[in-house]
Amino acid sequence: MRLVLVGPPGSGKGTQAELLVKRFNLATVGTGAMFRDAIARDTDMGRAVGPLIKQGLLVPDPTVNDVVAELFRGPNRPERFVMDGYPRTYAQAVSFDALLRQEFLALDAVVNLNIEDDEVVRRIGGRWCCTNPNCGVCYHVAARPPKVAGKCDVCGSPLSQRDDDKEETIRRRLGEFHKNTDDLLVHYRKQGLVDDIDATQHKDAIYENILAALKRRRPDEFK
Repeated sequence: MRLVLVGPPGSGKGTQAELLVKRFNLATVGTGAMFRDAIARDTDMGRAVGPLIKQGLLVPDPTVNDVVAELFRGPNRPERFVMDGYPRTYAQAVSFDALLRQEFLALDAVVNLNIEDDEVVRRIGGRWCCTNPNCGVCYHVAARPPKVAGKCDVCGSPLSQRDDDKEETIRRRLGEFHKNTDDLLVHYRKQGLVDDIDATQHKDAIYENILAALKRRRPDEFK
């Protein structure tokens, strides 16, 4: 099984990736983890991408493509995988297609976790976290509100909203997501690879719908 997961922030992409990895014994390929590792090890790549990531900017396509190509051309390339966070743009998808052809590999499906922007804002924008660095417990105004508004249940410290969780930031991230991803999905739809999954449901229902879609494509994986 070889999959690409696509979805905006707050769509549950990471959760579904974990479930699919366990179910099908897949390797997770995430460029974010690769870059964090390179930064931690202070490699040439880490020093190049570190300032960009710190500013919240996207790493240029050629750099991302080179990192992925190095993995897939290496001795430990994954044969069965789920791509989480790559490809992120149309240019990356074209490059990844060429790489897979060179390595005699083919994608089975592109799982698109579909969710409206307003629902993403509701999910992420409702998150408030404890300001005590020794606590850091997070709450959600709708799903998991604190007992006393604005105060942590655990230590009593005030709650605050992280910059990443503010509506203005979320909508900016969503704008970047659509700008980069819409053409990517058109590209994969032309290849008949996209399965659209309603990501507004409970995570278990989302997972079952993904499995049903994959079973239609690869029934041999379910024997």
